[in-house]
Amino acid sequence: MDALIFEKDVMFWYETLRLLGHIAYGGADFGEVITTAQRITESDYDSWHKEWRATADRVAGEARRSLAAGHEVSARDGLLRASTYYRSAEFFLHGDPSDPRVDQSYALGVESFRAAARLSDIRIEPVLIPYAHTALTGYLYRAGDSRTPRPTIVMHNGFDGSAEEMHFFGAAAFAERGYHVLTFDGPGQPGPMHREGLVFRPDWEKVVGPVLDYLLALPEVDPERVALLGASMGGLLAPRAAAFEPRINALIAFDGVYDMGAIVAGHFGEDRDQARAVLGAESAPEVDEIIQGLMANDPVMRWAFTHGMWVTGAQSPRGYAAKILDYHLRDGIAERIRCPTLVCSAPGDFAFQGQPEALHDHLTCPRTFLEFTAEEGADAHCQSGAQRLAMARISDWLDETFRSEK
Repeated sequence: MDALIFEKDVMFWYETLRLLGHIAYGGADFGEVITTAQRITESDYDSWHKEWRATADRVAGEARRSLAAGHEVSARDGLLRASTYYRSAEFFLHGDPSDPRVDQSYALGVESFRAAARLSDIRIEPVLIPYAHTALTGYLYRAGDSRTPRPTIVMHNGFDGSAEEMHFFGAAAFAERGYHVLTFDGPGQPGPMHREGLVFRPDWEKVVGPVLDYLLALPEVDPERVALLGASMGGLLAPRAAAFEPRINALIAFDGVYDMGAIVAGHFGEDRDQARAVLGAESAPEVDEIIQGLMANDPVMRWAFTHGMWVTGAQSPRGYAAKILDYHLRDGIAERIRCPTLVCSAPGDFAFQGQPEALHDHLTCPRTFLEFTAEEGADAHCQSGAQRLAMARISDWLDETFRSEK
């Protein structure tokens, strides 16, 4: 979808579209998004934070007043919107994670979402999932009061999104269709990063395994109908987990990603080994200069390197580039997946052009390729701006997949 605002900064436009897309499940309102965006100075991270924080505070304040007056539906709606605006406010500030605005806005977003969840018609319960020496935060959406085992979908976000945001990226949609839903933040994602600084790890099956241990101990979950959905970079992480985790009965890559390091490798070597040697060198000033040039001239690179250093624990942009080479489904990993798999694709994706096709081509399991189009208004990354359409097609696929396996 062509930019309607922020025409010179694809990241500012996409993040605006992302918010507009969340309108479909109550996560934003059109007028609030547009008027806020119009106040923002393009490509100015401080301006972005200032205006989204102001809108979030205003909407949250009105919601609290509604709640105090006994208007619970109005309060719930406002708190849901405020949660996404707070998330957006701190989105571009991760180049300096010590900036107090980062934790402040994140905490207010989580607080707003949890307050909205308590008022929701859907049963949404904050949960702690045992993981290593700590616990992962998430939300359990219970469909109905029956203890009869139901199909369940586990969902996680990707490089920069949260478990709270997954409410708008699928959890609400599947809950209203009668699925139990479990969302969670893994290492590198907002909950573990903000609380403990737990950074991403490529062996995502070591994350999903404990999540499934927790889920399958619940009597209302049908162990033969458990699906895993990963959004954005989650479209690589979830397939990686499914390749090694036989308890996953269906997989959704939303959208599909085969090799996060492909772009990096292309810039810094003819093959993966050469790129790794160049990026991992003790000193490589010429490479550092190339990366600084990319960051100066490309809004996507500017954000990806600054955010990426934080969530991977890298000490420099070059260190982040070296780490991201490990995030792939090469070397026969994709071929290990055995469960039915849906690979979604957005032809206008600014981040992962060609990646869904590469993943689909390497799968040897029952597979479906679902390509959305510009004519449908659904060609953006993760179909932002077309959430109702995307969730209808994805959930229909899962309905039919589980029906055929019974």
